[in-house]
Amino acid sequence: MLSLDLEAGRSDRSSKMTATYKTNQLQFFLCFSGIFVSYFVYGLIQEKITRVPYGEQKEKFVFALILVFMQCIINAIFAKAAIYLTYKTAEKKDSTPTLWYGACAFTYLGAMLASNKALQWVNYPTQVLGKSCKPIPVMILGVLLARKRYPLAKYLCVFLIVAGVALFMYKDKPNTVVENANSTLLGLGEILLLLSLTFDGLTGAIQDRMRAEYHVQSHHMMFNMNLWSIGILGFSIVTTGELFQFISFCERYPHVLYYMLAFSLTSAIGQNFIFMTVANFGPLSCSIVTTTRKFFTILGSVLLFGNLLTTRQWVGVVSVFVGLGADSIYGKTKKH
Repeated sequence: MLSLDLEAGRSDRSSKMTATYKTNQLQFFLCFSGIFVSYFVYGLIQEKITRVPYGEQKEKFVFALILVFMQCIINAIFAKAAIYLTYKTAEKKDSTPTLWYGACAFTYLGAMLASNKALQWVNYPTQVLGKSCKPIPVMILGVLLARKRYPLAKYLCVFLIVAGVALFMYKDKPNTVVENANSTLLGLGEILLLLSLTFDGLTGAIQDRMRAEYHVQSHHMMFNMNLWSIGILGFSIVTTGELFQFISFCERYPHVLYYMLAFSLTSAIGQNFIFMTVANFGPLSCSIVTTTRKFFTILGSVLLFGNLLTTRQWVGVVSVFVGLGADSIYGKTKKH
């Protein structure tokens, strides 16, 4: 009789484990699909807004402040909804000083604005590849400011990433004297991407400090950072006169508003799926998913927008994603 009870207990536990495994599989597939689809569409819409000319005059969308402003509004709404609907009463309170959020919002905004502005001079594959290099500023700032030490695998992965970026962004030597006079090794777009990465590194350092000292919840951080960003951007939009120029642009091309709304919605949805992946499966799984989707975003942009890559640039693409993939697997060991 006791033997039958034990067998029944083991069978019941096995059934529960199988059900849990299947549930986790379904949940991971949902997260993967959400991140992949939302950011794939996000990237295509971003390039559609910023690089495709408008009208017979071939005008370009140059309103980076407005674009990020709308994105921050939708992100804040999503974050607040997540806090209200999914957080327990005790978790809804946040003790983090507001100035920390202000500093974080400043660097976060700087990264977004520089990245979006760069699209006026570089195509989307270049921007995506550049923004895939966040381990570089994180490592540099960690070594210089926090005196951290990293495992050898981390340095090797970063070397692959840097080599890939160099191959991708290097401009071939011009054939003529005129071209040589007007060309530089790094254009304004590439410089803006480097600035964006620097801000990304600073944002990460501030967020680590906030998490360590105040145990801030992810959606509290998302909401407050975007709220501060809305205030900063709102002031900047009015004082720079960009608002009035944007209104005039929309009167000529009203359909751009639909693209901007779709862009902001996909951004907010993607952020929420990222938080869901980190919470349920950890940052390793999340980094693998996001690295995979970046590669297919580049392929989609190349196929749909005609951004042809040279053989050297494809070698750079492969090098970057091999480095990122290896970092996801081997570069996450404990730091000394």
